[in-house]
Amino acid sequence: MSAWNWSLDAAGIREPDLRRDYGAQRESVARFRRTSYLAARLLLPRDVLPHVVAATAVMHHGDNLLDTGPKAQRVAAWASWEQDVRKALDSGMSDDPLIRTLLHTTAAHPRLRQVVEEYLSTAPAELEFAGFATEADYQAYVDAYSLPAFMLVASLLGPDTDAGEFRAGCRIFIDGSQRLDFVNDLAEDLAEGRLGIPTQTLQRFSVTVEDLTDRRQSPGVRDLVKHQVETARASLLAARALPALTANPTGGLMEAVVNIELLTADAALASGPQLLHRSVSPSVVGSLRVMLGARRRAGKQR
Repeated sequence: MSAWNWSLDAAGIREPDLRRDYGAQRESVARFRRTSYLAARLLLPRDVLPHVVAATAVMHHGDNLLDTGPKAQRVAAWASWEQDVRKALDSGMSDDPLIRTLLHTTAAHPRLRQVVEEYLSTAPAELEFAGFATEADYQAYVDAYSLPAFMLVASLLGPDTDAGEFRAGCRIFIDGSQRLDFVNDLAEDLAEGRLGIPTQTLQRFSVTVEDLTDRRQSPGVRDLVKHQVETARASLLAARALPALTANPTGGLMEAVVNIELLTADAALASGPQLLHRSVSPSVVGSLRVMLGARRRAGKQR
């Protein structure tokens, strides 16, 4: 029997059609978030893995609906998906394999329902994203979209009760992770006519949008990129306290997630203004070293 089938058994997922539904989400997550899936497979208890896979698949599907295509298409696609999910949550039934896994995972982890409903209510903020005037606008976006989306998965890793401190730790992490994403994805975002660095910050470094779209490697651009990455890195370093706030033994995965983001920040710092041409990723070897180290430390704590 495969490790995945053992995980389904451990999670009490025995009905054949439902096992196929979860298997489809596993394939989706492994294809589009391979490093994340490998970390989850290595570090999560078997009974938790299928549920985290399902929540990750929901987050990824939502991202695609909100980010892909002309705005009118995205608005219609999201409205249809939101309606389908809300109807399924109320009725307990769905014809959609992804929604069926979400329903089963929500039944196994009832606290997830409130998280899903918050996400559905706030995610349309992504549809209106056209850049930020100020740092305060960026922080509002993190609260409205980035954090609720991250909590779809993180809520399955946190404590069952008194999760306020855990959510605050997640907020610190996602602030750093989202800021890092915006600077790391400069080339792609600029090509799509959007920018995740506030106008206020550009002005601080005497950089214009045209400087970025023209890929000018001026001192101001270099300093801007360095500032954004270092600011993100400071939040990620602060988020190293997050694993201790999770529900053991899921802290190992959170440790790996934070440290892999730090590896990405290091790669972005090394790349500097070359991020205007392409994004960067941490090395496979470095990521594996982080995962294995987290697994070893988690094993010693059990």
